Amino acid sequence: MKRFTIATVLLFALSAETARADDNGLPFILRDVGLDQHLNAQVPLNLIFLDEAGKPIRLSECVAGKPTILVLAYYRCPMLCTQVLNGLLDCVRGIPFNLGQEFKVVTISFDERDTPQLAAAKKANYVEAYGRPGAEAGWHFLTGDRNVIGRLARTVGFRYQYDPFSDQFAHASGIMIMTPDGRLSRYFYGIGGKDKDSPYGPRDVRLALVEASEGKIGSPVDQVLLYCYHYDPASGKYSLAAMNLMRAAGAVTVVVLGGGVLLALWRERRRRKTSCLGGIE
Repeated sequence: MKRFTIATVLLFALSAETARADDNGLPFILRDVGLDQHLNAQVPLNLIFLDEAGKPIRLSECVAGKPTILVLAYYRCPMLCTQVLNGLLDCVRGIPFNLGQEFKVVTISFDERDTPQLAAAKKANYVEAYGRPGAEAGWHFLTGDRNVIGRLARTVGFRYQYDPFSDQFAHASGIMIMTPDGRLSRYFYGIGGKDKDSPYGPRDVRLALVEASEGKIGSPVDQVLLYCYHYDPASGKYSLAAMNLMRAAGAVTVVVLGGGVLLALWRERRRRKTSCLGGIE
């Protein structure tokens, strides 16, 4: 009976191992991750977050009646979030408009464990790298509690999942443009930059800000999602070699577990046979 229990546990582990990824090789956690386009949705500007000094601030104070770039990124992220913010920095540095005067940027962490101290450190780095007057008051890095973050995320269509095993979040990448009154005007997916090969660049963002300033709502764009999960920051995309390595490791695990199940069943069958033979006189 004991060996049968061991075999059952091994079989369960085998099933769990093979169920971690779908037919495309993506982890199942990514099925509930994405950035849906809720164009013309009203962002609740009355939501209260904490600014970099730890003081309560309404989202409306950050927008301040100007077209605004909204970014959801958590500050402890070891992978994609920094790439998104770096790409956005390249974009806004290439725009003739001045951050803080003609438009605003609001970065909000969706990890309630992020602190105002982390937000302040992030802000200091990006404001200094932007290098123009007014950025201090124009680029906000906010934190908040779970309920407030969740309400904002649902409004803008940002779906993310926490993975307790890696202590990281699985999420998609992108930025959103808001009108001065807080309506969602445009979505950009992936990582921006100053190069023409980037998914979006200074020209794209500048035109989107102009349209948003006039209250115009853009059209839906193709969703080319880049997930922050098993991400290779060196290449800026998923590493095929890394994915193959994970698949190979999974295959080896399946073989080992399968062998363990067969061995346990064989031993159980042999024990029963021996017991039966021992009972004959």
